[in-house]
Amino acid sequence: MTEPGRPRLNRIAGPLLGEFMLGMSVAMVCLWLASRSSDAAAGAFGLASQVLETLFVLFRVLAIGVSVALTQALGAGQNETAERTARAVLGASTWAGLLAAACVLLGDGLMLALLNAPQAVRPLASPLLQLLAPALLLEAYNLSLAAILRAHLQARACLRVMLLMHGLHLLLAIPLMQGVGAWDGLGLPGYALAMLVSRAVGLAVHLWLWRRKLQIGPRWRDFWVLRLPVLRPVLRIGLPGAGTEMVYRLAFMVSLAATASLGVSALATHSYTLQLLKYVVLISLAIGWACEIMVGRLVGAGDFRAANVLVRKAVRNGLAASGGLALLAALGAPWLLPVFTRDAQVIAAAQTLLWLSLALETGRVFNIIVAGALRATGDAVYPALASVGSMALVLGAGSVWLGKLFGLPGIWIAYALDEWLRGLLLLARWLVHGWLPHARDSQRRQRAPS
Repeated sequence: MTEPGRPRLNRIAGPLLGEFMLGMSVAMVCLWLASRSSDAAAGAFGLASQVLETLFVLFRVLAIGVSVALTQALGAGQNETAERTARAVLGASTWAGLLAAACVLLGDGLMLALLNAPQAVRPLASPLLQLLAPALLLEAYNLSLAAILRAHLQARACLRVMLLMHGLHLLLAIPLMQGVGAWDGLGLPGYALAMLVSRAVGLAVHLWLWRRKLQIGPRWRDFWVLRLPVLRPVLRIGLPGAGTEMVYRLAFMVSLAATASLGVSALATHSYTLQLLKYVVLISLAIGWACEIMVGRLVGAGDFRAANVLVRKAVRNGLAASGGLALLAALGAPWLLPVFTRDAQVIAAAQTLLWLSLALETGRVFNIIVAGALRATGDAVYPALASVGSMALVLGAGSVWLGKLFGLPGIWIAYALDEWLRGLLLLARWLVHGWLPHARDSQRRQRAPS
C-alpha cells in the first residue's frame, strides 16, 4: 500500500482533467457520428446517455464512499483497513452493476416513456439501451477500481488506463458506427459494442495495476461476497452523496421530459449544448475530485487548517476556470455548433443557451468543489439535505413551468437558479466551519482500535 503523502492539488487535478477530457471527447465524437445520420439519432444518443448517467448513481454510492473512506484511512496510516475496504468494494460493485444492467434490460421502454421520448427517437434509443446493459457491469468495476487507485494517489496510472480505454472505445466506435468501405456500419449499436470491448480491457488493466501499484491481488470471492460491516464507512458517506445525485438525476430527467415535449429539434439542441458544456465542467470536476482526495487525507492526518485553506483556493480557481471556459464556449458557438448540425434554428437556440450557461457553470463550481470537500470531512448529510428541496422545486418543477413560459431558455434559467441556490448553501456551510465537528469525529474514528 502506498504512503499517504501530500502532493500539490494540481498534481492530482491534472491527470483527472486528462481523464475527463478523454471521456467527454469520446462522447462528443460519437454524438457527432450519430448526428450525421439524423437529429433523431442524436436525440436518441442523448437520451440513452442521460439514462446511463442516472443509473451510474448506483456506482457512485461506492465510488464516492470508498474515495473518502480510503483517503481518511490512508491519511491516518491505517493501511490494513484501506485494503479490507478496497476488497469489499469489489463485491458491492458486482451487485450494483447487475442491478443497473437489469434496469436497462427490463425497463428501457418505461424509462423512455417517462422521458417523453418522441416517436422518431424511441425505435433508435430502445435497442441502444438494451445493448449497453452488459457494459454497465464492467463500468461499475472500472469506476470503483479507479476511485481506489486515485485514493492511493495513483492519478497518473489512472490516466494511462483511461487513455487506453477511451482511445480503444473511439477507435472501435468510428468504424462500427460509420462503416468501412462498402459496409455501412451498425449505427448506434456500434457505439454500445465498442463500449463493451473497451470497458473489458479497462477492467483487465485496472486489476493489473492493483497488483503492481497497491500489492492487492483480488480473490474470486472478493467479486461476489457482500461484506456489509466493512462497507459501513463507505455507505455512510456514499449513500447521502449518491442519494443527492439520484434526486438530481430524477429532477434533471423531469427537465429532459419537458425538453422532449418541445419536439425533436429542441431535444437535439439540448443534447448538443450539454455536450459542449461538459468541456466547461471538466476543470471544476478535476479540481473538485482532487480537492476531495486531499481534504480526506488532511482530515485523516488532523490538519484541518490546511484543509480549509485548500478548499478556498480550489473554489477561487474553479470560478476563474469555469467562468472563462463558459465565455469561450459562448463566443465560439458560431464555429462549434455547425460541427453537429446545419439547422440554423438549432444553432441559434444553442447559442442562446450557451450565453445563459455563464450563470449556470459558475454556480455549478460550488456544488462540485464544496460538496466533495464536505463529504471528505465526513459531513455527508448536510449537502444532501440542503440540496433536495432546490432540486425538486427549482430544477424539476421549475424546468417544467419556465419551459412552458419561455421554452428552452426557461429550462436553462431553472438550471442556473438551482445551481446557485444549492451552491451558496454549501459555501455558507464551509465558511462558518459547520464541517469541523464532523472532521474531528472522522479523525477519532480512524484512530479508534478496529
